[in-house]
Parts: sequence; structure tokens; C-alpha cells
Amino acid sequence: MNELEHGAPSTCGASANEARRKFEYLEHTADVYIAAYGSDLLELFSNAGLALFETMTDTSRINGRVKKVIKALGFDFESLLYKWLEELLILYYSENIMCREVVAEKLEVRRATDGVEYELAGFCSGEEFDLDKHIPRIEVKAVTYHLMKILFSERTWRAYFVLDI
Repeated sequence: MNELEHGAPSTCGASANEARRKFEYLEHTADVYIAAYGSDLLELFSNAGLALFETMTDTSRINGRVKKVIKALGFDFESLLYKWLEELLILYYSENIMCREVVAEKLEVRRATDGVEYELAGFCSGEEFDLDKHIPRIEVKAVTYHLMKILFSERTWRAYFVLDI
């Protein structure tokens, strides 16, 4: 773990501490490996989004005056997480918006012609990134499927994912 960790140190298996912790950084040789936590799926996806932005800057220095709607579609939880994080990263690269808050509000599951479709909707709030105000950390180039998994145990959801830097 490094200086960007949010929450208590890691323990084996799920614990009550994981439900209170938002995310932490895990060891990885070349990229950023994150474990995000939540008491439910909406909190899990919210915390994963926050971890993305916290990797790039100190989100406490961001003002939340710009609010953007975020939607993502997936065929399983992992593809939904990938698309959710990708939409947030696209927001940064297309509009230069860095967010201090990410909120997943609604998760819908519906039948599709080839199985099941998951839709996640929410919002984020932030402002344009300004080098005079915000301290850059690590530039995230992309979200990856490498090591991505979502697990549930002992009342805690956990998402593991790697950000390409």
C-alpha cells in the first residue's frame, strides 16, 4: 500500500472494516491495482469511481460545482465496472473534469436478446482540472480487465481492478 490508501490496512478476507473503507491501493509491478469496497453494489461502484480520480489528484482540493450524469451498460458486473470507470475517464479526457464525488444511484437488470443486461446510472461532481489549484498524481491512460473481479462475502462487496498508467 502507498500514500494514496484510503482506509485501514488490508486484512485477509472480508471484514467489518472493509465495509467502512472506500478503497485501497494494492501492490502491482507496473500499473495501479485497486481494491474498492462497499456495503452494496451502488456504494462499491461509487467508491471505485472515487478511487479512479483519487489516483490522479487529491480530490479534497476539487470543488463540486459541475455535475455530470454518468451511465454505463454491461453484460456482467465486471463489464459494468469497466464501462463505468471508462465513462468517468472519458469525462476527464474529453471535458477536463476531475471529480471529487462519484455516486452510483440506480442499478437495473433486464433481459436482453443474448442474456442479461446491467445498466448503472449516477452522477459525479467536480470541476475543470487546474494545475494552479490541483496537484497531479498519476496519469491514468485506461481502465483494464486485467485482474478485474467483483466478490461478495461477509456483508461486503469488493471490486479489484487495474488502471493502466
